[in-house]
Amino acid sequence: MSINNLFPEAINPQKNLLPKEGEAYYHGKVMDIQNADQYFKILFESIEWKNDEAVIFGKRYVTKRKVAWYGDRPFEYTYSNVTKSALPWTKELQELKNLIERSSGETFNSCLLNLYHSGEEGMAWHSDGEKDLKKNGAIASLSLGAERKFAFKHKESKETVSIILYNGSLLIMKGLTQSHWLHRLPPTKKVKGPRINLTFRTIINH
Repeated sequence: MSINNLFPEAINPQKNLLPKEGEAYYHGKVMDIQNADQYFKILFESIEWKNDEAVIFGKRYVTKRKVAWYGDRPFEYTYSNVTKSALPWTKELQELKNLIERSSGETFNSCLLNLYHSGEEGMAWHSDGEKDLKKNGAIASLSLGAERKFAFKHKESKETVSIILYNGSLLIMKGLTQSHWLHRLPPTKKVKGPRINLTFRTIINH
């Protein structure tokens, strides 16, 4: 079963996109196109981007996709068997955090940023269930740059839900979502432009 919410007129931030065992709310655009483009340019040029790494069965893999990790304190965050230490907020990241907290009613203490250079870079099915994260806590995903499809898949029933993430748009995942659903950013050759994704999170390991 597949449920698609691909049309902007259908956006309702109070509507749960997931049919069961999780919560995902799409707020649509939370800033105008000029602000979104300006933030994209500043982050693209000023963030300390590094190629992401994963250690799988003892072998180290390096992705084309780049990442950065920022927070209130030098939180450590481990995923794919690699540990990162958070850098202090930049002025622009603090501004975006404040905007997301106002829009969502949630609070966050850290942010993982991903830079996708084109549609050919994506993210495989996964859930954000690392022990460093607040259990069942909210994760706010802000998209800047190219529009991309984003998909959920239930771990047992295999039901899928897909939405389009617009430039300047906000998606909130919370509750049981990470326990019961996987999510991914499918690669596509149709999208040529870059995208920055900011996922604001709550770390509890300090």
